[in-house]
Amino acid sequence: MSTSTTAAGARSTAAPAAAVGSPMGELRLRVARHGGRSVAVHQFHQGALRVLRPHYLDDSGQLGYVMVNPGGAYLGADLYVIDVEVEAGASLLLTTQSATKIYRTPGSFAEQRMSIRLGEGARLELAPDQLIAYREASYRQDTRITVHPASSLVMSEIVTPGWSPERTAFQYEELRLRTEIRVEGPTGEAGLLALDNVLVKPRRGAQAGNVTGLGFMEGRSHLGSLLVVDARVDQALADELHALAAPHDALAGVSLTATVGGTTGLVLRALSDNTEELNRLLGACTAHLRKHWYGQEPLNLRKY
Repeated sequence: MSTSTTAAGARSTAAPAAAVGSPMGELRLRVARHGGRSVAVHQFHQGALRVLRPHYLDDSGQLGYVMVNPGGAYLGADLYVIDVEVEAGASLLLTTQSATKIYRTPGSFAEQRMSIRLGEGARLELAPDQLIAYREASYRQDTRITVHPASSLVMSEIVTPGWSPERTAFQYEELRLRTEIRVEGPTGEAGLLALDNVLVKPRRGAQAGNVTGLGFMEGRSHLGSLLVVDARVDQALADELHALAAPHDALAGVSLTATVGGTTGLVLRALSDNTEELNRLLGACTAHLRKHWYGQEPLNLRKY
């Protein structure tokens, strides 16, 4: 596994993923504050992406949406495009109905492009189910986020290897996950806060399928990430989240970005051997943020 987080002011040579064709699925969602709660003011979908009916988990007014892929999986040369805007003062919880599955991608990779914009005082919790890459799968994910200095973003992700007929893990070709975060400035320009690149590319030849050695995933098979961008992020919060991760059967570390426009980013990375353990670890961290920042209960989406 190769992973890097570039702070503000640094220069990265990573290029965006190339286009692989017309979108197999497209979703556009804009949320605003209205009448004491958040509502969708624009919604568009076509192809193999859509959302279920909106719901509210508590009386905070936070709007919840579940993204659905009726096709069930991403295949070779599939392109999915997601555009989300949360306007000033609005709050959105966005999750998925089930795991994102990447099947064989002969000829070309599958790709997801997501654009996110947060207005002043806006809040987004992005909590998808795990990403599962199966045998001979190649996947690229390009996420571009622009936040207001007074907005709040909490984004979690879990990557797991899929089952293969030979019952061996890490039979996928590669996973490339790129997240770029910019902070909107007073005159409209957006300064770079962080550029996070994750590349998992299993070995070939005599050690085919092995990414668990020293310098790769340290003997673990599953990767979990939590990204937080908020003016309240500081070293004390990083220490609190690290302490919450400590009791779990995982190797975890927390890093802070530079501060841009008064807001700071935090990245927690964890390695474990199963999805459930990473769900518990990330759930404990997000529950801490929900309680101390908003007085909300831990997420209980009751999907299963």
